[in-house]
Amino acid sequence: MSEENSGEDLFDLEGQVAFVSGASRGLGEHFAEVLAAAGCDVVVTSRDKKSLQLVEDRIEGLGRRCQSVELDVTDHESIRKAVDEAIIGFGKIDIVVCNAGCNRRKPSVDVTWEDWDYVVDTNLKGSFFLAQETAKRSMLEAGHGRIIMIGSVTSVHGYAGLAPYGASRGGIRQLVMSLADDWGPAGITVNCLAPGWFKTQQNAMMYEDEGWVEYLSERIPLRRPGNMEDLDGALIFLASESSRYVTGQTLLVDGGISTGRLRAMPKEK
Repeated sequence: MSEENSGEDLFDLEGQVAFVSGASRGLGEHFAEVLAAAGCDVVVTSRDKKSLQLVEDRIEGLGRRCQSVELDVTDHESIRKAVDEAIIGFGKIDIVVCNAGCNRRKPSVDVTWEDWDYVVDTNLKGSFFLAQETAKRSMLEAGHGRIIMIGSVTSVHGYAGLAPYGASRGGIRQLVMSLADDWGPAGITVNCLAPGWFKTQQNAMMYEDEGWVEYLSERIPLRRPGNMEDLDGALIFLASESSRYVTGQTLLVDGGISTGRLRAMPKEK
């Protein structure tokens, strides 16, 4: 891109193909629609392909092509098949959002071996092997790519009851630095988008307690939990040419809570 191009062009995703894991609900569903609205054709994935119909319809309603693919990020063969389907369907993958994730919130003394494997295999191991497969199958040969891994405020802060989850998200922060160094010479950027406290289907029950929301809001410098739309600009930035010299970074979108104001969370009732 020449220096004569306008700043507006830096955020244009027209003609790009985005692959979003965990896109049937929550942040993944939102990310897929935001990327489509910015010009991408989108591959949406979930363990249950039928659950993707509504997001596929909305993306096609925006005038973009959409492909629904079954994907279990804890299964290496499933990752390979999903990436293969995407490349057969669209010919390439320019952007991958490693969003599929899970959590089991409980005191550390109650965490089981199975709990640990379930959370870490999904959030960290799955993200790595999805990024690896898209790099091998499309991005390294193309000499270009945007890999966006999803972290959280727990990537930089520790919270009681979130030991496996925090370990997995902290691992994402380290992983993007390693992959950025590894794949940067090939023109691939790798970054972590780290939301703060956002209401999703995964944690919706916590937000039903008005006292907890008030407690939380008082400790966020911007005085409120995040809304999905608060992530849109950061996502498009990391997916587009506007971030072409940004790699290995963790971009916190958290209302300032990572400044250290929240020292402890109240216990669940």
